Amino acid sequence: MIKELFNVSGKIALVTGSTRGLGFTLAKGLVQAGAIVTLNGTNKTRVQGAVDQMRSDGFDSAGFAFDVCDEKNINENVQAIERQFGQIDILVNNAGIMLRKPLEEFSLMEWQKVIDVNLTGAFLVSKAVVGGMIKRRAGKIINICSVQSELARPTITPYTAAKGGLRNLTRGMATDWGKYNIQINGISPGYFKTEMTEALYQDEKFDNWLKGRTPANRWGDPAELIGALLFLSSKASDYVNGQLIYVDGGLTSCV
Repeated sequence: MIKELFNVSGKIALVTGSTRGLGFTLAKGLVQAGAIVTLNGTNKTRVQGAVDQMRSDGFDSAGFAFDVCDEKNINENVQAIERQFGQIDILVNNAGIMLRKPLEEFSLMEWQKVIDVNLTGAFLVSKAVVGGMIKRRAGKIINICSVQSELARPTITPYTAAKGGLRNLTRGMATDWGKYNIQINGISPGYFKTEMTEALYQDEKFDNWLKGRTPANRWGDPAELIGALLFLSSKASDYVNGQLIYVDGGLTSCV
């Protein structure tokens, strides 16, 4: 009975932005738990490379290249996924980008791109997927937020604004869609060693600051996100809605 609470075997999942970094780790975690996972990115070659990597690790998956900011392209690909595998049970909105510079130096185009990918993309992909969930009265949507959903740091204000918006989008989705037995929650990672954060952990000053600022006194291992993901993807979280789980080594718990 307890094992069934966390069982995602046979569930159809889509993980956006999953060709590398945290997204690939999250997708692999779902595959290892028995889910049927589709990978996503904007570059067809990179998507195929991620599929090949998954297969070389002994796990089957499929990949679909589409831009989370292109509603028509999203709808076409979601329909293709559901024709091939069945209706999506688990959606992980992970696609995101970050640009770093002083706020006054951001152009409107740069600002809009960060907001579109990190926030509007989650709305558009969720909207494309949720129709089937509403009909079935079942579904799980997990938005990958950030400690920047609560905290700000210099040079990443558009990202902070987008992730703060994603926190409240999660709450709004739960408010509108909870009545259909759909659970929408978020995972807010702290600082993990990925390609996106390489410049930070290679910076000795920042590395020392981060370790000193974090009660766990270290960076996170991407695999440490999988437990929260499986909880929010399974029956174990059937009465959890509109919540964020901070997987951050205690970073947001102290000053």
